[in-house]
Formats: sequence, structure tokens, C-alpha cells
Amino acid sequence: MIRILLASFFLAFTFSSSGQTLTPINKKATPETRNLYANLKRLSQKGIMFGHQDALAYGMGWKYEPGRSDVKEIVGEYPAVVGWDLGHLELKHTVNLDSVPFDKMRQFAQEVYANGGLNTISWHLNNPLDPTKTSWDPMDSTIQHLFKDKKALKRYKSWLEDLAGFMRSLKGPNGELIPVIFRPLHEHTGSWFWWGRKHCSPEEYKQMWRFTVDYLRKKKANNLLFAYSTDRFTSREDYLERYPGDDYVDIVGFDIYHRPPADTAQLAQANQTFIKETRQMVETLRQIGQEKNKVWTLSETGLETLPIADWWTNVLTPIVKDAGLSYVMVWRNGRPDHYYAPYPGQKSEADFKTFYNNPNVFFIKKVAQEKLYAPPAQNK
Repeated sequence: MIRILLASFFLAFTFSSSGQTLTPINKKATPETRNLYANLKRLSQKGIMFGHQDALAYGMGWKYEPGRSDVKEIVGEYPAVVGWDLGHLELKHTVNLDSVPFDKMRQFAQEVYANGGLNTISWHLNNPLDPTKTSWDPMDSTIQHLFKDKKALKRYKSWLEDLAGFMRSLKGPNGELIPVIFRPLHEHTGSWFWWGRKHCSPEEYKQMWRFTVDYLRKKKANNLLFAYSTDRFTSREDYLERYPGDDYVDIVGFDIYHRPPADTAQLAQANQTFIKETRQMVETLRQIGQEKNKVWTLSETGLETLPIADWWTNVLTPIVKDAGLSYVMVWRNGRPDHYYAPYPGQKSEADFKTFYNNPNVFFIKKVAQEKLYAPPAQNK
């Protein structure tokens, strides 16, 4: 009888209201990764987590100082989500394309996990046909040629082995693998990367995605949740054109940046257009996420140098409010002309504090209380 009750209790928390299992696509996913997936879904019904790329590594005027974060210096705590990038790991460099040492990245990811937060990782990889070419160097038909070129495919497999090795090196205090949201081959509805829309067919993109996921599972990177992340899209059909299938995606998301006109006379109208169009994309994503029983997210966004003082409450908030999004992440604070989160003295600082005080926006302290990596039953 006890076994039957326990089994019923477990099933109650592994099935959603739609009757579909809330489990990752990787059937060998670690317990912590399974717990994270279910808890992301649960927590999205309460509010949205805030994230910042490279948040613990550097900020405006500082690098690699323990305990620092530009966000923390304003609101007193870290973001709930921190993004990292593995670009140049495939080249066996010791630092990534933004000069973050991979050893430090590992330590920071462990710190985020220890604090109860979430790590998400993208990969701006070089071109496996010609490793001297970056993600941004246009090179048509890379994917088509990759699967016909034994040498290039072997190279790509070796890159995936290195990536899987890094993911498996992310370990918690008890030796458990730290769960990560991995976001490969992103922004593919644009064409600035060699895997983008104009450089491959929908079927070629799907083939590349499935091969990547299958190989990482084969290499026992069982701590990954896979996020399919487009750039701007115009419709449900446009979003799903290159979707590799429900068995290959855990999380659906998209990236979009606010780029208002320099002409202040047009600013108000341009802002409203951005809010309207982006919210429409969020609603389309919500429908897709609900239909497919996936977590959905605004995986990258932001306004470079934050020239709009009330951007957080009057632009971002209307886009993400009550949208069921798991998290929203802004990009990195890299240079005085390239930053996306405020820092002390920046003109949107006061508005960011108002955004922070929104009870439906979660930073690290609230998220730590939610115990992302514990069995969902413990959070009821």
C-alpha cells in the first residue's frame, strides 16, 4: 500500500494538467536536471526570473572581483539567471570569445548553482568547415557540406566532445552534475551566423540540431536542457519552420533587441511598436509552449547603453508581464558603449529598482527559496 501511495504521489508531480509528462527529452537526465525542468514550469506560474549575461565575471570598470555584479551593486542581490558562452572552447583556447577564462566560468557557474540560481549557456562556435571563420563570417551551405565532409564532421564531433567534457565538469558540492540550459545554434531566423536562415534549408538546420543533441547525449552530458531560440519571427509557422521536433527541444524561446531610432520625435511611437510586436511574439510563444508542454522564455533581450530612463518598467515590463515566461535575460556589460544592465549612476538605475521591487520578478533570493533542484513535491 505504501508503495502504491508513493507511486501515486510521484505521478502527481511528474504530470502536468494536460496529462503530459514534465520530463526532459533526455531520458537519462540527472535527478537535478529533471527537478529543474519541472520547477521551471512551476515557477513560471508565479513570476519571471531576471537574468544577465556574464553577470559575475565583470561589469563596468571591473573584472573578476569576488562577490561583485553590477546588478547586485544596485539592488543588493545577484540576478536569478546568469548566461555564459562557450565560443572558442572548440579551438581549445583557455578563454572564451569575450575573454572569460573557462576555468573561472566553471567556478562562477558553480557559485550560481550554490546560490540556488540558474545557468544558461550559448555557443558562438567557429565554422567546422573552416575553423578560421567565426560564427559571424558568412559561409553558405556549411551544414550541407559538413555532413558530406568526413574530415569536417570528425572535427565537429571533437568539438562536441570538448563541449560535453566542459558540461560534465560542472559539478556541485556532492559531485552531482550542475544542470544547464544549453542554447545551441541560436538566432537562426536571422542570417548573421553561418547556421542562419539564408545559409541553410529548414531540413539542414533540423539535421544539424538533431545531430548535436544526439551526440551530446551520447557523450553523457546528462545535465543539459536544450533550448530552441530563434530571433525575430512573424508567425507561429515562421517560428516552427526549423523546429527539430518535440523530442529534441526542452525549452522554446527567442531573442530580440530594442533598437530605437536616434530621432527623439519618433521615439515614443517606435517604443510602442517594439512593445506591441514583441508582446505578440511572446503570446505566440505562449501558445506554442502550452500546446507542446514546454517551458518558454525570452532568452536574450535588451537596450544597448539604456538611454531610456524608464525602459525597465515602461518597455520591458509590458512585454513580459503575466506572460508565463520562465525568465528574461539581458546581454552583457562589456564596454562603456556596450552594456545592457544598469550600474551605479546609470540613468535607468532608479527605474531598475522599481522593476526589482515588482513582486512577480524574481532575483536570486526568491529563486533560492524555490529550490530549483529539489523534487517538485518539496515545493508544494
